[in-house]
Amino acid sequence: MALGTVAITGAAGTIGQVMRTALRGEATRLVLLDRVPLHAEHVNETVHTVDLRDAAAVESALAGVDAVLHLGGIPDEAPLPDLLDANVLGTHHVLEAARRSGIHRVVLASSNRVTGFYATGHRTDPAEPVRPDGLYGVSKVAVEALGRLYADKFGLSVICLRIGSFEPAPSEPRHLATWLSPRDAIGYVKAALTAPASTRFATAYAVSANSRRFWELPTPDVLAYTPIDDAETYAADIPGAATPPDPESPQAGPYAEPDFTLRHLQP
Repeated sequence: MALGTVAITGAAGTIGQVMRTALRGEATRLVLLDRVPLHAEHVNETVHTVDLRDAAAVESALAGVDAVLHLGGIPDEAPLPDLLDANVLGTHHVLEAARRSGIHRVVLASSNRVTGFYATGHRTDPAEPVRPDGLYGVSKVAVEALGRLYADKFGLSVICLRIGSFEPAPSEPRHLATWLSPRDAIGYVKAALTAPASTRFATAYAVSANSRRFWELPTPDVLAYTPIDDAETYAADIPGAATPPDPESPQAGPYAEPDFTLRHLQP
């Protein structure tokens, strides 16, 4: 399926830059949004300096777009008001612009951190109840809920990707379960952008084919992509890789520690 005109929010971010390069040759046009100024690098690129909290600016930038890859927002733990402002309100503005503009597909960047309190010995399915490991995870739960609302109430086609540890290569023991390689990330995004129009709503873990992974891979009827890379290839170079985690410990690892969130709470 042709990609048509694809918008990427958060295009200046780590994942956004990778997707910009990967999709440039396949999309008819790329519309790139970020609050950081960008410069067009190809004839089929259009750039917009936009704060996602500005609903009118978001709607203007997304005019004429066929699909949106929404990556913009705060990518880690932060005070809840900031996360609600950037992640939840920003996502609402993207979805509302899609509804008003007739955009057929929105791919939302969720996170594995929405289920971080499941035990490492448990292979988690996206249909299971959420168990966020912090305020950031809570904001992504809200992002998924907004996506579901817009799919159910307004008929948008929304796919939520629960992104793993996006790194060029795994560098710590937890990554042996959670790593998402750039190659597999691109594969998941392309599959989400080109999923059948009949896909009204779906949630999938975007993780590489790690033999130690915590999460179920999407089935072909949900997302037609099979990951390729396995973090185990790098295990010999990662200190502590030979020691298995406590099967009762949270999948989130250090993100589940109280101190990780306490420092972001208002006094």
